[in-house]
Amino acid sequence: MTNLLIAPARQSGCQDLDTFTSVVQAAAEQQRSPIDDILDSGVVDEESYLSALAQQSGMEWVQSIDEFDDIEAIRATCGPRVALAHRLLPLEVSEEDGAQQLVLLTYDPLNLLAKQAATQQISLPIVWKMASRRRIHEALRKLYGVGADTFEQILEGRDLDYDNLESTDEAHVIDADEDEEASVVKFVNQIIREALQQRATDIHVEPLHDNLRIRYRIDGLLVDVTVPDNIKALQSSVIARLKIMAHLDIAERRLPQDGRINLQFEGQTIDVRVATVPTVEGESVSLRLLNQEKFNISKLQLEPFVEEKISRLLNLSNGIVLITGPTGSGKSTSLYSFLNEVNADDTRIVTIEDPVENKLPGVMQIAVKSEIGLTFASGLRSILRADPNIVMIGEIRDLETAEIAIRASLTGHLVFSTLHTNDAMGGISRLTDMGVEPFLLSASVRAFLAQRLVRRLCPHCKIPRVITPQQRIEMEVPDHVQGQCYDAVGCDRCRGTGFSGRLAIYEVVLITEEMQDLIVKGEDMRKLFDQAYSDGYVPMREYGWCKCFAGETTLEEVISVTSAELC
Repeated sequence: MTNLLIAPARQSGCQDLDTFTSVVQAAAEQQRSPIDDILDSGVVDEESYLSALAQQSGMEWVQSIDEFDDIEAIRATCGPRVALAHRLLPLEVSEEDGAQQLVLLTYDPLNLLAKQAATQQISLPIVWKMASRRRIHEALRKLYGVGADTFEQILEGRDLDYDNLESTDEAHVIDADEDEEASVVKFVNQIIREALQQRATDIHVEPLHDNLRIRYRIDGLLVDVTVPDNIKALQSSVIARLKIMAHLDIAERRLPQDGRINLQFEGQTIDVRVATVPTVEGESVSLRLLNQEKFNISKLQLEPFVEEKISRLLNLSNGIVLITGPTGSGKSTSLYSFLNEVNADDTRIVTIEDPVENKLPGVMQIAVKSEIGLTFASGLRSILRADPNIVMIGEIRDLETAEIAIRASLTGHLVFSTLHTNDAMGGISRLTDMGVEPFLLSASVRAFLAQRLVRRLCPHCKIPRVITPQQRIEMEVPDHVQGQCYDAVGCDRCRGTGFSGRLAIYEVVLITEEMQDLIVKGEDMRKLFDQAYSDGYVPMREYGWCKCFAGETTLEEVISVTSAELC
């Protein structure tokens, strides 16, 4: 077998045949097909290797998988159990010499168990072809929906009792090998696991009149998830299971509820915030997936001219640093990264948040509980009596919180917080509108930092884009911004979007002595902007151009999140 597999490896340009051979031998000792292990090891390029293996095996290679011609006929011929269990993709029902046959795709021609199961459970003759693992998995999700095999068994009556919902064994370990018996527990785990594998940040379970819609938020955009037909039948069971996992009251369906779930996934700890909202069609459940990663300022990939300003701010002994931006713009991630940077043995950091999204080692974190009177303002008063060096306030929402934060900064504390504004300069008018006196604002605030998130280009499919000198002039790209722009194309690795992940773009307004004088005098925004430019202010759009010409995002992405600046 080793010799059979090595030839395609050489043909596809494998540079580490020793590792390749050891992977194959290890699988042989366990008497199983080595294809998954080979692909997981990363020693070969999946596309090149499998196409070479198909050629050697005498099987037709399917380069791309288009839309299915007759989904119902395909599903009727090959159900989700055999397809999903053995990762076989029914491509089409065709005719040959007047007789129907099923074209079935595999990426593992050595998996004899899968071939045997397909032959036994599919009534039509099978024509075997090969395609990449990545394409087959993606097509299976589109064809059957998440957890379709489990769902099918549930509807057959193998698990319709609610006792199984209360299962606590490995309830929060969703990457474990689940019991073969289908259950709502397993079905919900499959939904969450699929979201994590696709790097989703949110899961929305939304009851509709005739359906239960499930959507993932991936790279900031909502994506409809293909779900099994008749999933509406399990609406109450799915929602009840999610509420049980989050330790919510399953009997309360009239009021919103909030809870948390701690999950273990592929060795990582995932913190999940759960929020339920009653609607006319039933309870809607939203899950925010928070990866308990180590926050580091280097991960923000700041441009040098912004990194230098932020480094100066982090070395201050007092004052307020405010991060502004709309909901979901990455403010919390930046805050945690800054706190992690200044976290030291000789520094006491206390935070008050609503809620605590991520846990930082060595940092005292307080969660707001307004129902018992623990608000930002009351908690902040207590914090100041706890001898902190640095204070982080989740959000300045009202005048009382702002005044206490100002008092803290004026008494020798460094304060970090967030503010909801459109841009950095808007933070000045936002605080004055709250009722903060201009002289207090100028004396306490050291900087406003605004940010937005843009989608990061997929490195596997982006293509160069030519920008003419005229276009640079029209977009007001500075001369010092040089490099190569790229366009998004789309491939299998990025689900055809052309993007993979997100990055932040920033602008920083420093409150210098000159700026302080203008604020105290109540000067208009035009004069404040002029002074900011004199102090080295770089607009967010210009920062975005730097990321575009570095090949990290597209011009359209930057324009879309900075369009307000054109007004």
